[in-house]
Amino acid sequence: AFELETLLRPDRPPSSTIAVNKHAQFLPHVDSGAGAGQGISLILGLGDYTGGELVVEGEVCDIRYRSLEFNGWAQRHWTLPFEGERFS
Repeated sequence: AFELETLLRPDRPPSSTIAVNKHAQFLPHVDSGAGAGQGISLILGLGDYTGGELVVEGEVCDIRYRSLEFNGWAQRHWTLPFEGERFS
């Protein structure tokens, strides 16, 4: 997973923690905790699914096979409904 991060964002400082979510549909929230010292989240959607866009501060972002960086500790974000097998 850390190698994928390097391929997607070679200029990004390496993460100390990675979470893999399966079929997760999150309600509006901001992340809690200190993010293990990291301020910017990196997310990528994988799988055979439709829908499931990430909404960040009201902006709909298609993350299916597209990476997105945002500040999950400061920016409110959530997942739109989806069908199929979705990993993020």
